[in-house]
Amino acid sequence: MNELPASARIREVGPRDGFQNEPETIATADKVRLIDMLSVTGLKRIEVTSFVRPDVIPQLSDAAEVLAGVQRRDGVAFSVLIPNERGLERALEMRDRFDEVSVFLSASESHNRHNVNRGVDESIAGLGAVLVTAGAAGLRREFVIATSFGCPYEGQVAPERVFEIAERLAPECDEIGFGDTTGMANPRQVHEFFAAARERLTEVELTAHFHNTRGQGLANVVAALEEGVESFESSFGELGGCPVPPGSTGNVSSEDVVSMLHEMGVPTGVDLPRLLEASRAVQEVLGRPLGAHVLRAGPVEWNPASPASS
Repeated sequence: MNELPASARIREVGPRDGFQNEPETIATADKVRLIDMLSVTGLKRIEVTSFVRPDVIPQLSDAAEVLAGVQRRDGVAFSVLIPNERGLERALEMRDRFDEVSVFLSASESHNRHNVNRGVDESIAGLGAVLVTAGAAGLRREFVIATSFGCPYEGQVAPERVFEIAERLAPECDEIGFGDTTGMANPRQVHEFFAAARERLTEVELTAHFHNTRGQGLANVVAALEEGVESFESSFGELGGCPVPPGSTGNVSSEDVVSMLHEMGVPTGVDLPRLLEASRAVQEVLGRPLGAHVLRAGPVEWNPASPASS
Protein backbone atom coordinates (compact mmCIF):
# COMPACT_ATOMS: atom_id res chain seq x y z
CA MET A 1 0.00 0.00 0.00
CA ASN A 2 1.24 3.49 -0.83
CA GLU A 3 1.93 5.84 2.05
CA LEU A 4 -1.24 7.72 2.97
CA PRO A 5 -1.43 11.52 3.06
CA ALA A 6 -0.85 13.13 6.44
CA SER A 7 -4.38 14.56 6.39
CA ALA A 8 -7.44 14.89 4.18
CA ARG A 9 -9.87 17.71 3.39
CA ILE A 10 -13.63 17.24 3.18
CA ARG A 11 -15.85 19.52 1.11
CA GLU A 12 -19.47 19.14 2.22
CA VAL A 13 -21.93 19.25 -0.69
CA GLY A 14 -25.14 18.07 1.00
CA PRO A 15 -26.89 21.46 1.24
CA ARG A 16 -26.72 21.74 -2.54
CA ASP A 17 -26.18 18.34 -4.12
CA GLY A 18 -28.28 16.63 -1.48
CA PHE A 19 -31.18 19.03 -1.09
CA GLN A 20 -31.72 19.46 -4.83
CA ASN A 21 -32.50 15.75 -5.19
CA GLU A 22 -35.21 15.68 -2.54
CA PRO A 23 -38.74 15.19 -3.91
CA GLU A 24 -40.15 17.93 -1.67
CA THR A 25 -38.82 21.42 -1.07
CA ILE A 26 -37.07 21.89 2.26
CA ALA A 27 -38.03 25.04 4.14
CA THR A 28 -35.48 27.83 3.89
CA ALA A 29 -35.30 28.14 7.68
CA ASP A 30 -34.43 24.45 7.96
CA LYS A 31 -31.72 24.77 5.31
CA VAL A 32 -30.19 27.71 7.15
CA ARG A 33 -30.30 25.87 10.49
CA LEU A 34 -28.67 22.76 9.01
CA ILE A 35 -25.92 24.72 7.27
CA ASP A 36 -25.22 26.56 10.50
CA MET A 37 -24.88 23.19 12.25
CA LEU A 38 -22.45 21.99 9.58
CA SER A 39 -20.35 25.15 9.83
CA VAL A 40 -19.44 24.41 13.47
CA THR A 41 -18.27 20.83 12.82
CA GLY A 42 -14.79 21.75 11.65
CA LEU A 43 -15.69 21.48 7.97
CA LYS A 44 -13.76 24.20 6.14
CA ARG A 45 -15.72 24.19 2.87
CA ILE A 46 -19.48 23.85 2.38
CA GLU A 47 -21.41 24.05 -0.88
CA VAL A 48 -24.54 25.82 0.30
CA THR A 49 -26.75 26.31 -2.79
CA SER A 50 -26.88 26.97 -6.53
CA PHE A 51 -28.09 29.84 -8.67
CA VAL A 52 -29.97 27.68 -11.13
CA ARG A 53 -33.26 28.63 -12.73
CA PRO A 54 -36.06 28.15 -10.18
CA ASP A 55 -38.26 26.42 -12.74
CA VAL A 56 -35.50 23.87 -13.41
CA ILE A 57 -34.63 23.01 -9.80
CA PRO A 58 -37.33 24.50 -7.54
CA GLN A 59 -35.68 22.96 -4.46
CA LEU A 60 -32.93 25.59 -4.78
CA SER A 61 -35.12 28.56 -5.73
CA ASP A 62 -34.32 30.19 -2.36
CA ALA A 63 -30.57 30.50 -3.04
CA ALA A 64 -30.46 34.20 -2.19
CA GLU A 65 -32.47 33.74 0.99
CA VAL A 66 -30.24 30.88 2.15
CA LEU A 67 -27.07 32.87 1.55
CA ALA A 68 -28.53 35.86 3.37
CA GLY A 69 -29.56 33.74 6.34
CA VAL A 70 -26.55 31.52 7.07
CA GLN A 71 -23.98 32.60 9.62
CA ARG A 72 -20.55 33.49 8.30
CA ARG A 73 -17.77 31.95 10.39
CA ASP A 74 -14.04 32.52 10.24
CA GLY A 75 -12.26 29.70 8.47
CA VAL A 76 -15.37 28.31 6.76
CA ALA A 77 -15.67 28.94 3.02
CA PHE A 78 -19.10 28.88 1.41
CA SER A 79 -19.45 27.77 -2.20
CA VAL A 80 -22.24 28.09 -4.75
CA LEU A 81 -22.76 26.05 -7.90
CA ILE A 82 -22.98 28.19 -11.03
CA PRO A 83 -24.67 26.76 -14.14
CA ASN A 84 -24.00 29.62 -16.57
CA GLU A 85 -23.18 33.32 -16.92
CA ARG A 86 -26.67 34.44 -15.87
CA GLY A 87 -26.37 32.36 -12.71
CA LEU A 88 -23.05 34.01 -11.92
CA GLU A 89 -24.57 37.47 -12.42
CA ARG A 90 -27.24 36.64 -9.84
CA ALA A 91 -24.70 35.21 -7.43
CA LEU A 92 -22.35 38.19 -7.66
CA GLU A 93 -25.12 40.40 -6.32
CA MET A 94 -24.33 38.65 -3.01
CA ARG A 95 -20.56 38.46 -3.43
CA ASP A 96 -19.86 39.12 0.25
CA ARG A 97 -21.83 36.01 1.30
CA PHE A 98 -19.70 33.34 -0.37
CA ASP A 99 -16.10 32.57 -1.27
CA GLU A 100 -16.05 29.94 -4.02
CA VAL A 101 -17.88 28.88 -7.14
CA SER A 102 -18.10 25.51 -8.81
CA VAL A 103 -19.09 24.80 -12.39
CA PHE A 104 -19.81 21.45 -13.97
CA LEU A 105 -20.26 19.43 -17.09
CA SER A 106 -20.35 15.72 -17.92
CA ALA A 107 -17.45 13.92 -19.57
CA SER A 108 -19.83 11.93 -21.74
CA GLU A 109 -21.72 13.68 -24.52
CA SER A 110 -24.95 11.79 -23.83
CA HIS A 111 -25.10 12.57 -20.12
CA ASN A 112 -24.24 16.22 -20.69
CA ARG A 113 -27.08 16.60 -23.19
CA HIS A 114 -29.53 14.82 -20.86
CA ASN A 115 -28.36 16.91 -17.91
CA VAL A 116 -27.95 20.44 -19.31
CA ASN A 117 -29.20 20.11 -22.90
CA ARG A 118 -25.83 21.09 -24.33
CA GLY A 119 -22.93 19.41 -26.07
CA VAL A 120 -19.66 19.19 -24.17
CA ASP A 121 -17.88 21.73 -26.41
CA GLU A 122 -20.74 24.19 -25.94
CA SER A 123 -20.59 23.73 -22.17
CA ILE A 124 -16.84 24.29 -22.11
CA ALA A 125 -17.18 27.58 -23.98
CA GLY A 126 -19.85 28.87 -21.62
CA LEU A 127 -18.12 27.70 -18.44
CA GLY A 128 -14.83 29.21 -19.54
CA ALA A 129 -16.45 32.63 -19.56
CA VAL A 130 -17.96 31.99 -16.12
CA LEU A 131 -14.58 30.99 -14.67
CA VAL A 132 -12.84 34.06 -16.08
CA THR A 133 -15.44 36.39 -14.56
CA ALA A 134 -15.39 34.53 -11.24
CA GLY A 135 -11.61 34.77 -11.09
CA ALA A 136 -11.76 38.51 -11.71
CA ALA A 137 -14.16 38.74 -8.74
CA GLY A 138 -11.59 37.07 -6.50
CA LEU A 139 -13.47 33.79 -6.10
CA ARG A 140 -11.90 30.37 -5.77
CA ARG A 141 -12.97 28.25 -8.76
CA GLU A 142 -13.68 24.52 -8.96
CA PHE A 143 -14.46 22.70 -12.21
CA VAL A 144 -16.37 19.46 -11.65
CA ILE A 145 -16.40 16.80 -14.37
CA ALA A 146 -19.36 14.48 -13.88
CA THR A 147 -19.41 10.88 -15.19
CA SER A 148 -15.61 10.81 -15.02
CA PHE A 149 -15.61 7.07 -14.33
CA GLY A 150 -18.66 5.89 -16.25
CA CYS A 151 -21.85 6.99 -17.96
CA PRO A 152 -25.26 5.29 -17.69
CA TYR A 153 -25.76 5.88 -21.43
CA GLU A 154 -22.30 5.21 -22.84
CA GLY A 155 -20.67 2.90 -20.30
CA GLN A 156 -17.06 3.40 -19.24
CA VAL A 157 -15.58 6.80 -20.09
CA ALA A 158 -11.98 6.82 -21.30
CA PRO A 159 -9.69 8.66 -18.84
CA GLU A 160 -7.98 10.32 -21.80
CA ARG A 161 -11.25 12.05 -22.68
CA VAL A 162 -11.70 13.23 -19.10
CA PHE A 163 -8.16 14.59 -18.94
CA GLU A 164 -8.51 16.41 -22.24
CA ILE A 165 -11.65 18.14 -20.96
CA ALA A 166 -9.89 18.99 -17.69
CA GLU A 167 -6.92 20.51 -19.49
CA ARG A 168 -9.14 22.83 -21.54
CA LEU A 169 -10.38 24.66 -18.43
CA ALA A 170 -7.53 23.98 -15.99
CA PRO A 171 -5.86 27.38 -16.66
CA GLU A 172 -8.95 29.10 -15.24
CA CYS A 173 -9.37 26.78 -12.24
CA ASP A 174 -7.94 26.33 -8.77
CA GLU A 175 -9.37 22.84 -8.44
CA ILE A 176 -10.79 20.07 -10.60
CA GLY A 177 -13.23 17.57 -9.14
CA PHE A 178 -13.81 14.20 -10.77
CA GLY A 179 -17.32 12.89 -10.16
CA ASP A 180 -18.41 9.27 -10.10
CA THR A 181 -21.92 10.54 -10.72
CA THR A 182 -23.78 7.23 -10.82
CA GLY A 183 -21.44 5.17 -8.63
CA MET A 184 -19.90 3.16 -11.47
CA ALA A 185 -16.25 3.34 -10.37
CA ASN A 186 -14.27 0.52 -8.78
CA PRO A 187 -11.09 0.77 -6.67
CA ARG A 188 -8.70 -0.54 -9.33
CA GLN A 189 -10.08 1.94 -11.84
CA VAL A 190 -9.75 4.75 -9.29
CA HIS A 191 -6.11 3.82 -8.59
CA GLU A 192 -5.22 3.93 -12.27
CA PHE A 193 -7.23 7.11 -12.92
CA PHE A 194 -5.67 9.23 -10.18
CA ALA A 195 -2.17 7.91 -10.77
CA ALA A 196 -2.49 9.24 -14.31
CA ALA A 197 -4.31 12.42 -13.26
CA ARG A 198 -1.57 13.43 -10.83
CA GLU A 199 1.01 13.15 -13.60
CA ARG A 200 -1.13 14.96 -16.15
CA LEU A 201 -2.67 17.78 -14.08
CA THR A 202 0.04 19.24 -11.89
CA GLU A 203 -1.10 22.85 -11.49
CA VAL A 204 -4.51 22.35 -9.87
CA GLU A 205 -5.87 20.65 -6.78
CA LEU A 206 -7.46 17.29 -7.57
CA THR A 207 -10.67 16.33 -5.76
CA ALA A 208 -12.53 13.02 -5.74
CA HIS A 209 -16.34 12.87 -5.65
CA PHE A 210 -17.80 9.39 -5.24
CA HIS A 211 -21.33 8.04 -5.05
CA ASN A 212 -22.30 4.88 -3.22
CA THR A 213 -24.77 3.45 -5.73
CA ARG A 214 -23.08 0.03 -5.81
CA GLY A 215 -21.66 0.12 -2.29
CA GLN A 216 -18.09 0.88 -3.39
CA GLY A 217 -17.91 4.51 -2.32
CA LEU A 218 -15.63 4.10 0.71
CA ALA A 219 -13.40 1.62 -1.11
CA ASN A 220 -12.97 4.18 -3.86
CA VAL A 221 -12.10 6.87 -1.30
CA VAL A 222 -9.32 4.63 0.01
CA ALA A 223 -8.06 3.94 -3.52
CA ALA A 224 -7.87 7.67 -4.28
CA LEU A 225 -6.22 8.31 -0.92
CA GLU A 226 -3.56 5.72 -1.69
CA GLU A 227 -2.78 7.63 -4.90
CA GLY A 228 -2.15 10.81 -2.91
CA VAL A 229 -5.53 12.48 -3.27
CA GLU A 230 -6.17 14.63 -0.20
CA SER A 231 -9.41 16.39 -1.17
CA PHE A 232 -12.83 14.71 -1.18
CA GLU A 233 -16.43 15.79 -1.64
CA SER A 234 -19.17 14.08 0.36
CA SER A 235 -22.67 14.66 1.66
CA PHE A 236 -23.95 14.38 5.23
CA GLY A 237 -26.43 11.56 5.65
CA GLU A 238 -25.50 10.20 2.19
CA LEU A 239 -27.91 12.71 0.66
CA GLY A 240 -27.96 13.35 -3.04
CA GLY A 241 -27.71 11.13 -6.06
CA CYS A 242 -28.48 11.20 -9.73
CA PRO A 243 -31.86 10.63 -11.41
CA VAL A 244 -30.22 8.22 -13.88
CA PRO A 245 -30.22 5.28 -13.36
CA PRO A 246 -33.38 4.95 -11.23
CA GLY A 247 -32.62 3.92 -7.68
CA SER A 248 -29.20 5.55 -7.54
CA THR A 249 -28.20 6.29 -3.97
CA GLY A 250 -26.52 9.44 -2.86
CA ASN A 251 -23.01 10.72 -2.47
CA VAL A 252 -20.73 8.80 -0.16
CA SER A 253 -21.65 10.08 3.29
CA SER A 254 -19.50 12.64 5.07
CA GLU A 255 -19.76 10.91 8.42
CA ASP A 256 -18.74 7.54 6.95
CA VAL A 257 -15.74 9.10 5.21
CA VAL A 258 -14.67 11.07 8.28
CA SER A 259 -15.08 8.08 10.59
CA MET A 260 -13.10 5.80 8.28
CA LEU A 261 -10.29 8.28 7.74
CA HIS A 262 -9.93 8.95 11.46
CA GLU A 263 -9.80 5.22 12.19
CA MET A 264 -7.08 4.92 9.52
CA GLY A 265 -5.05 7.64 11.21
CA VAL A 266 -5.79 10.33 8.59
CA PRO A 267 -7.15 13.43 10.37
CA THR A 268 -9.72 15.68 8.72
CA GLY A 269 -10.24 18.36 11.36
CA VAL A 270 -13.93 17.45 11.50
CA ASP A 271 -15.69 16.87 14.82
CA LEU A 272 -17.53 13.61 14.11
CA PRO A 273 -20.06 13.85 16.98
CA ARG A 274 -21.12 17.32 15.80
CA LEU A 275 -21.36 16.09 12.22
CA LEU A 276 -23.61 13.27 13.40
CA GLU A 277 -25.82 15.82 15.16
CA ALA A 278 -26.30 17.62 11.84
CA SER A 279 -27.11 14.34 10.10
CA ARG A 280 -29.68 13.40 12.73
CA ALA A 281 -31.21 16.86 12.34
CA VAL A 282 -31.59 16.53 8.55
CA GLN A 283 -33.03 13.07 9.06
CA GLU A 284 -35.71 14.60 11.29
CA VAL A 285 -36.41 17.33 8.73
CA LEU A 286 -36.85 14.79 5.94
CA GLY A 287 -38.80 12.37 8.11
CA ARG A 288 -37.01 9.27 6.87
CA PRO A 289 -33.89 7.25 7.72
CA LEU A 290 -30.77 8.14 5.76
CA GLY A 291 -28.13 5.89 4.25
CA ALA A 292 -25.05 6.84 6.26
CA HIS A 293 -23.77 3.75 8.03
CA VAL A 294 -22.13 5.57 10.96
CA LEU A 295 -25.41 7.39 11.54
CA ARG A 296 -27.08 4.03 12.18
CA ALA A 297 -24.30 2.03 13.82
CA GLY A 298 -22.27 4.76 15.48
CA PRO A 299 -18.51 5.28 15.16
CA VAL A 300 -16.00 2.78 16.50
CA GLU A 301 -14.98 3.56 20.06
CA TRP A 302 -11.67 1.87 20.67
CA ASN A 303 -11.14 0.59 24.21
CA PRO A 304 -7.94 -1.45 24.51
CA ALA A 305 -8.97 -2.69 27.96
CA SER A 306 -12.08 -4.38 26.61
CA PRO A 307 -11.80 -8.07 25.67
CA ALA A 308 -12.23 -8.86 22.00
CA SER A 309 -15.58 -10.36 21.15
CA SER A 310 -15.76 -13.62 19.26
